[in-house]
Amino acid sequence: MSTPAVPELKQISRVEAMRLGPGWSHSCHAMLYAANPGQLFGRIPMRFSVLMQMRFDGLLGFPGGFVDRRFWSLEDGLNRVLGLGLGCLRLTEADYLSSHLTEGPHRVVAHLYARQLTLEQLHAVEISAVHSRDHGLEVLGLVRVPLYTQKDRVGGLPNFLSNAFISTAKYQLLFALKVLNMMPEEKLAEALAAATEKQKKALEKLLPSSS
Repeated sequence: MSTPAVPELKQISRVEAMRLGPGWSHSCHAMLYAANPGQLFGRIPMRFSVLMQMRFDGLLGFPGGFVDRRFWSLEDGLNRVLGLGLGCLRLTEADYLSSHLTEGPHRVVAHLYARQLTLEQLHAVEISAVHSRDHGLEVLGLVRVPLYTQKDRVGGLPNFLSNAFISTAKYQLLFALKVLNMMPEEKLAEALAAATEKQKKALEKLLPSSS
C-alpha cells in the first residue's frame, strides 16, 4: 500500500505575497539548522539538528512572529522578533525560503526563512536564547527536532509530530525538510502517518466505548 504524500498549504511567491492588500497579515519565522554527524546510541544517524521552540501557550513553533508591514520590511520585522527570543542572529532576504497562505477565518501569509549554521553556531544560538528577553516568558525554550525514526516506528520524528503545533508550523517544518533535501519525502510521509495513527489511538482510549 502506497504512503500518502506529505500535505502542503497553498504556496505563493514572495512577489505575490508583497502584492497582497492591507487585509492580510504577515508572519515571519526562521528555521535554523545544522548538519549533525552524530549518532544516537552509537547507531542512529542524527542527520541534522533543527531548532524549534516551545511557546507560552504550550504549542511548538519556529522562532519569529507577526510583522507589521506598515512599519517594517519582512526581514527587519523578523530580526526584531528574533532579537527578543534568540538575541544573537540576523537573517536577510537571501535566507527566504517560502510563503504559504493559511486556511481559516484569519487572512495570514506565513513566510519561512531558513539558514544553515555549523553545529557550533547552532549551539551558540541555544546558549544565547537562554539569556534573551523573552526566555521563560513568551518563549519557554528551544528544542531540537529528532530527524530519525526508531525501530518501533514511533520513536523520534513520529512522536515529535504528534505534539501540538501553532498554525502552519508543522507544515512549514515538513515542507522545509523536503525542499532542503534533509529527509526523503516518503520518510516524512511515513513519520506523519505514524504520528496521526498514534493520535487516533490516544483519542480512542479517552472516548467511552460504544459497546
